[in-house]
Amino acid sequence: MFRICKTFEFESGHVLSKSMDRCRFPHGHSRRVELVLASEQLDEHDMVCDFKWIKLALQDILGRLDHAMCINQSDPRREHFNNMGAKIELFQDRDPTSEVIARLIFDHLQAKLDQRMELTGPEGSAYRVPAGLSLERVRLWETSTSWAEYSI
Repeated sequence: MFRICKTFEFESGHVLSKSMDRCRFPHGHSRRVELVLASEQLDEHDMVCDFKWIKLALQDILGRLDHAMCINQSDPRREHFNNMGAKIELFQDRDPTSEVIARLIFDHLQAKLDQRMELTGPEGSAYRVPAGLSLERVRLWETSTSWAEYSI
């Protein structure tokens, strides 16, 4: 089995309304997300997958999360952040924990893999999903010593 890992970094804040500790207050993290993809065979370019395809596939979800305040939709402080003009990313009936965000990113990329979505880069080149490509896991680092992971 061949495996590749692509890492991205972004900044985001969150409020964990269900927490009994300090995490119930607004705070932020410099996050790192690692994605591991695998295939039993290499494509026609001798790759598991072009890293550019992964970057293009994630730019919309990471763009939504970057510099956003992630909030449980039912958190009563939601309106406060809206009134401040903050960039808000709402999570349906869940606190935006690292576990939940890792699953969100996993599901987003998996949907594009399932659709075998061809993506076009800004230079006009087309990037295809190679046959047999699978997403093994998404690991989301919250701090330099703490991460959450989702896989199937």
